[in-house]
Amino acid sequence: MAAIDILFHGVRGSLASPGSSTIEVGGNTSCIEISSEHQRIVLDAGTGLRALGERIMRRDRLDDPSAHTKNTTILLSHVHWDHIQGLPFFTPIYVPGFPIDVISGPNGFMPLEEALRRQMSPPFFPVAFDDLPSRMSVRDERPGHTFVVEGAQVTMARLNHPDPVYGYRIEIDGVAVVYATDTEHYSCVDPGLSTLARGADILIYDAQYTPEEYRGECGPSKVGWGHSTFEAACELARQAGVRQLVLFHHDPGRSDDQVAEIEERARALFPATVAARERGRIAVGSEQGAVRSDATASPRAA
Repeated sequence: MAAIDILFHGVRGSLASPGSSTIEVGGNTSCIEISSEHQRIVLDAGTGLRALGERIMRRDRLDDPSAHTKNTTILLSHVHWDHIQGLPFFTPIYVPGFPIDVISGPNGFMPLEEALRRQMSPPFFPVAFDDLPSRMSVRDERPGHTFVVEGAQVTMARLNHPDPVYGYRIEIDGVAVVYATDTEHYSCVDPGLSTLARGADILIYDAQYTPEEYRGECGPSKVGWGHSTFEAACELARQAGVRQLVLFHHDPGRSDDQVAEIEERARALFPATVAARERGRIAVGSEQGAVRSDATASPRAA
């Protein structure tokens, strides 16, 4: 039995992009579910969170009548629209007593709870945050701090983005998953991020741009925009000694074929690479104390 299961519900960056050219990869923005027997941890609350909420309600009703007592923790990288827009459409927040914790780091402007409250207030949304019947708690954690979420050890680190953004290292039963999106690489590998990702089983990393796009060889330069490339992702994965690299936060204008091309280019640099796709699943398990990774992040794997 897998120690943890990683399911991708939204893999786009910046803006949801439904359409005929994005059907395979998917058009929803950032949302990943990490689950095990005792934990349900969600990384970001982009538009993909809506489908996750429906899945939770369907699964809870059919498979696990006691699942409403299983806490759902949402770790937000930051509060830009594409990372929180799914929260008002997450069905469990309307279920009386449903336990939900929302955590992020300081955004430099206001407490996290105030930011989420403003999102769900007139004239932007018809249901007020304070009227939600779920049992929701919201809190800011300190960068560099390690805390425990339902038995999982979580370490949070500041990344490189125009507004404050945070990456997470989540360790469950000896398995380590690192989530680092909306971060821009330096001229060398970010030493803090390399430390966060050291020896991780899975590294999920922002690869929104190609190196050519980043340098401005085809359109305006993307330097300073707060995102990275597959080339930088592979260099980080090599230096940190990770087992599996997952390219994430695909540009909203990137077609399925273009994502596949980037995936192929990345594999030439770091063979253990996949591009994240909606409904893709990565199962990471333990066998006789050793970690075994069976990663197939594609819709066919769901």
